Amino acid sequence: MTLDTAARARLMRELATVCAIPVTPFHPDGEVDWDGYRQTVIAIAAGGVSVVTPNGNTGEFYALTREECDRAVAVTCEAVGDRTLVMPGVGYDVRTAIALGEAARRAGAKAVMVHQPVHPYQSADGWVAYHADIARALPDLGIVPYLRDPNVTAAMLTRLTAYPNFVGVKFAVPNPLHFAAVASAVGLDTVTWVCGLAEGWAPFFWVGGAVGFTSGLVNVTTAPSFEMLHALHRGDMAGAMAVWRRVKAFEDLRARRNAANNVPIVKEAMAQLGLCGRTVRAPISEVPEAERAEVAALLASLGLHASATVLA
Repeated sequence: MTLDTAARARLMRELATVCAIPVTPFHPDGEVDWDGYRQTVIAIAAGGVSVVTPNGNTGEFYALTREECDRAVAVTCEAVGDRTLVMPGVGYDVRTAIALGEAARRAGAKAVMVHQPVHPYQSADGWVAYHADIARALPDLGIVPYLRDPNVTAAMLTRLTAYPNFVGVKFAVPNPLHFAAVASAVGLDTVTWVCGLAEGWAPFFWVGGAVGFTSGLVNVTTAPSFEMLHALHRGDMAGAMAVWRRVKAFEDLRARRNAANNVPIVKEAMAQLGLCGRTVRAPISEVPEAERAEVAALLASLGLHASATVLA
């Protein structure tokens, strides 16, 4: 069964929003806290988010086992039901990516986000073939490449438009001018363009053609993300930038040390709010003690205050 025109159009519309990348909570011993994970995705959906990507980078995809990835998707689909588009991350070698996608489809997912291929030697033809193989093997699922490599060209993406289930691009190269040129060359209406760099970059990508953006902040609170999205939809750039100024310090702290803080800062904030533990898996590490006070101050600036019970 292939994705028909109506289903493709629906997925493209659904991607034009805030796309949540939930954390994967762990117990202090490093095992997945599945109850905590379920509560995280329920809270995200209850906060208005309608697209959730389990097994994204904020979910520590590369530190999860294949079985944990499959279970995360199943728990997500069961927790949020049909009211939310579940678009899991898949990746590694082609066969593993396809197997992850097949398990996601069985669980109820309607699309997959394809992580940037992990290989020291990549060619343009090989990059296209990687995504094309996945698209052909999963014809009834929407395919959304996660683009982090500035060497991926508009011509490479245009070749993927031959596949009807190629519905969007999560663009995470921090260069709005490059993004605008690529999106224009491929076609602003050909696929849905999503800023993959969260609230800190969303307003700048919006003017180049993005109609949605990813978020890790929504694990902590969804209100600022939707305030920004609604301002962007209204064409109220001043309003969007007002939100940007409020959340910039949080996103800057996540970007510190070449983004080593990306996940730990989110989990530290959640731990201080009593939402989940701060434990992460190698090769990343917890927020240094000296930065925990910065997190508390940032939470207060967003109108959030530490719980009486701070989780380990």
